[in-house]
Amino acid sequence: MTSEVNSEQATWWNTAGEGWAQAQDIVGLVLKPFEDLLVEVARQRPRTRVLDVGCGTGAVTRAIADATGASCVGVDIAESMLAAARAHGKAEFVRADAQVHAFDTDFDLVVSRFGVMFFADPTAAFANLRKAASGELGFVTWRGRDENPFMTTASEVAARLAPDAPAPDPNGPGPHSLADPDHTRAVLGEAGWTGVEVTPVDRTCTMPADLLVPYLSNMGPVSRALREAPEEERGSLMDGVRKAFDGFVHDDEVRIPAACWLVTARVP
Repeated sequence: MTSEVNSEQATWWNTAGEGWAQAQDIVGLVLKPFEDLLVEVARQRPRTRVLDVGCGTGAVTRAIADATGASCVGVDIAESMLAAARAHGKAEFVRADAQVHAFDTDFDLVVSRFGVMFFADPTAAFANLRKAASGELGFVTWRGRDENPFMTTASEVAARLAPDAPAPDPNGPGPHSLADPDHTRAVLGEAGWTGVEVTPVDRTCTMPADLLVPYLSNMGPVSRALREAPEEERGSLMDGVRKAFDGFVHDDEVRIPAACWLVTARVP
């Protein structure tokens, strides 16, 4: 592994990744529409080597390997998630900061499902990935907060649970750092990519209602806030948290509207 420049994100994601690993089956179920979308991108032409950036527990990496027969590599900064990814086999998984890692093999496709919004320097990161690529780029990123009410609700609930926690930097690394399509086009252009296309994608992600509490307990800002609360209070706090999401529960199913961008580009 090369040196990492995004040490704050590495520290956070290695801790948060423990929850992701515990809930990986739920995460895979909820985000399956976007796994399928990236598999479609991968299957547009024959692939030999594919790189999955911010691969987490490796669901997309494995799905593309199965669908294309390509040799796939997943890269992430969180060892806690990579340990879970390696347990499944089917691909190579590397702990590295993709912004600075010296990749030693050209990839004819670089993909990411919600893994490229956390770079300390997005232009430098995408330039580094451009050096690793011989073909195309395809990733999914979130649109704005106002178009993703489930995420907004989670942030509001977390702020109530931990009112003293510092507010996230709206201009720093985070889920919505690539929400502005003009900004994303500019970053990729400066990084050396061409033919940039930013396409809106709307999906409804679902899971059984009985999985909502374990999902929130392990994922995102709610889980982070709960970790700051005394252990003996977490159960009662979670009762209130669950009620805040009642609007997303329909009979026995949770429905999460997800507003995203599919971003594609190519090597000149």
